[in-house]
Amino acid sequence: MNGIRLNQVTLGATNMAASVSFYQSLGLTLIVDSAPRYVRFEFPDPSTGGEPATLSLHSVEDGWTPASDWPLIYFEVDDLDAFIAGSGVSPLAAPEMKSYDWEEADILDPAGNRIRLFKAGKARRFPDWRI
Repeated sequence: MNGIRLNQVTLGATNMAASVSFYQSLGLTLIVDSAPRYVRFEFPDPSTGGEPATLSLHSVEDGWTPASDWPLIYFEVDDLDAFIAGSGVSPLAAPEMKSYDWEEADILDPAGNRIRLFKAGKARRFPDWRI
């Protein structure tokens, strides 16, 4: 059986232009532009040596809202404070170190999708309690 890996997520967008600008401010590269219906981004510099992950946006009707906290999409960064300062995003609360050794801060995209920016380092795959 072949291995499985996450390489694509699609989110709804109520204002495609605002959403494109938002994700570009996070450092994603626009690679498919069929706006206002659909766009696709590529994440920068895949550290695994494999193909970079992609994120797509599809147009949804005004009045559409994602469920309050779901889906929750995680974007890992090397330096959370520097990333937030450099991207110009405003987190919902100050970055916080969690008991599981991840530093996290949540942001919302223009359609209300929750994005969790985080720095986990080795704790993401190799926490002290790993089995």
